[in-house]
Amino acid sequence: MQTVRTLLVDAFTDEPLAGNAAGVVPNADDLTDDQMQAIARELAVSETAFFSESEDADRRVRFFTPTTEIDLCGHATIASHVHLLEDGELSPGAHTLETEVGVLDIEVEENHTSWMTQNEPEIETVELEYDRVGGALGIDPAALQDVGADIPMAVASTGLPCLVIPVNFLEHLGGAEPNMAKVEQLCEEVGAVGIYAFSFDAIDAESTLHGRMFAPLAGIPEDPVTGTASGAVGAFLRETDAFDEFPEELRLEQGHFLDRPGYVRVRATEDSVKVGGRATTALDGQLVVPESEDDGIIEL
Repeated sequence: MQTVRTLLVDAFTDEPLAGNAAGVVPNADDLTDDQMQAIARELAVSETAFFSESEDADRRVRFFTPTTEIDLCGHATIASHVHLLEDGELSPGAHTLETEVGVLDIEVEENHTSWMTQNEPEIETVELEYDRVGGALGIDPAALQDVGADIPMAVASTGLPCLVIPVNFLEHLGGAEPNMAKVEQLCEEVGAVGIYAFSFDAIDAESTLHGRMFAPLAGIPEDPVTGTASGAVGAFLRETDAFDEFPEELRLEQGHFLDRPGYVRVRATEDSVKVGGRATTALDGQLVVPESEDDGIIEL
């Protein structure tokens, strides 16, 4: 048996047990794929970040949900870099991170805010029947068709594709009861990892919108607060001319209907998409991990 330092860090919040919890393993150089998957399954949060040395960047990271590896995770990136700052492993300033979608630029501020520059956005509008989308989300189709006349549905990606669905009012978004099998079918059809549904009818007056993210294909029925999808949504709103004058910074709120409220800052310009937020460590300890499949790790 071996022990591995493992943390739970809550992203996009200043308060423990709010925002989106990310697993963080600061030193994963000696872990196998099976061990990383087993740790992510044990932590049972939406994603866990595993850090190792890199020849192309300051450090390398891999992301695992409880059921599979994914290419990119925004909230775990933000959370882990705030932790590395707190732990003295890095200083405020510019850093680079090797991911499965390439090397990304990371900025860490002294006030424990971390910024992630995402990949160049790719946005493709899609034509889906409102009845079908409403049935998948458990939302009255009229609540989608109402706002859809001005803002189309689209698959947006800055590293991880999501199906973006505008909803007219918060009461409809908050009352959504998604059918996960139908959500999976829609996502598979359009090539998305999950559905990000949002409404400009937000809870906080300072917020630009309220969002909810459903990603059963990644083993995440609902993600509390999503960094990667937030960047994609920011780029989508810029592309679709959702504002008469596009704001310098968007504030996306999420997680309130899961009792884990969080806030994501998004800066979407012609040149880049940046996602930022704060984070706080909720748990720091040692996890005992079997050293081989013979010791109890099941090959996935």
